[in-house]
Amino acid sequence: MTTTGEEDTAALGGPWWWTRWRSAAFDWSLGLVSAVECAVEGIPFARDAGIPSAAGVVFGLLAGSVLVVRRKWPIAVVLVSIAITPAQMGYLMGIVGLYTLAASELPRRIIASLAGMQLVGTLIVTFVRVRQSMDQGRLTIGDWFIPFAAITTSLGLTAPPLLLGMYVGARRRLMESLRERADSLERELQLLAERAEERAEWARGEERTRIAREMHDVVAHRVSLMVVHAAALQAVARKDPEKAVRNAALVGDMGRQALTELREMLGVLRSGPTERAASVPVVALGVAAAVVVEEGEGPCLSELDELVGQSAAAGMVVELLVEGDVRAYAAEVEQTAYRVVQEALTNVHKHAAGAKTHVRLAHREGEIAMQVENGPPPEASALSAGFPSGGNGLVGMRERVVALGGVFVSGPTEAGGFRVSAVIPAS
Repeated sequence: MTTTGEEDTAALGGPWWWTRWRSAAFDWSLGLVSAVECAVEGIPFARDAGIPSAAGVVFGLLAGSVLVVRRKWPIAVVLVSIAITPAQMGYLMGIVGLYTLAASELPRRIIASLAGMQLVGTLIVTFVRVRQSMDQGRLTIGDWFIPFAAITTSLGLTAPPLLLGMYVGARRRLMESLRERADSLERELQLLAERAEERAEWARGEERTRIAREMHDVVAHRVSLMVVHAAALQAVARKDPEKAVRNAALVGDMGRQALTELREMLGVLRSGPTERAASVPVVALGVAAAVVVEEGEGPCLSELDELVGQSAAAGMVVELLVEGDVRAYAAEVEQTAYRVVQEALTNVHKHAAGAKTHVRLAHREGEIAMQVENGPPPEASALSAGFPSGGNGLVGMRERVVALGGVFVSGPTEAGGFRVSAVIPAS
């Protein structure tokens, strides 16, 4: 709620139909002044009517005090003021009552009817009184003054409060409408802020998931090859020192490559959000967080031969088959295809060391397909190396492929091996 709304709410709690105590005090003050006015005007009315003055005073007090209920029953106040107009009483009540009636939410036809009645009543009474004064010799002006005085007096007592009341009522309704719109806008902004916070939380979770997946893809493959080479190094260290030296060199190369990729990725994570903070709107936070990792210089399909060569150097019998016309794809498509093959080869190293593996890459119209299939692992394989498995590899591959609108399938083969297949749209 806006500050104005809070102030209005805090000010509520007046007696009976009044919303504020000050409004009640103001109306009672007006009622008191009106009652005194009508009581004073009731004295000449009683004299002209031939009744006791006390009766005129009492009548004036009762009639004038009706102004207290002007906010609750404005129609009654105007009707009473019209009724006592022939007695030349209740001028204040007529003006204030008509103003309150015009400022109320009553239909315009009712306001116009009562205002017309008061105008006609004041016009007739003024006309008669001025005529009587001229007949009695108290006024010596010409007959033209009678209609002039009647019209100006009736308009003067009717038009200003009517117009002022209509203006105040329209302004009040406008303010209420603006206040309601402000409250509605504030609620919408609060809802948008809550949704933005939800999107930000979702983006943080998505970013953490992508960082974990990228770390897994970068580290797992290199470390798996390092473990394989280290196991081979341990086995041949005494029998074939030259091969042991080559394996040690490969382990060093793998470690340096892993560190290089980690530095590149950490550099992207460190610099990306700072550079984008001033340009990325809140509504795009989820998309920005989703591509932070992908915008770095990642691998591409042209490096697939090197990837397969590294696995072959680690002792894997692997064959790469490329079908179709080789062409360039979007960066995220090539990175995803590379990571799928990389993670599939890593799983072969970890769970089926020594098994023959076939890597197939097909360039089709509108899509690119890849498949990594290995045969059953030989007995006494490198499973004794003790590779840990968190089950995140297949999940990460599926997430990458599905995020690009592709299809991912994995599972064991009838021959006892394992197959990983993915199809990614080219655009």
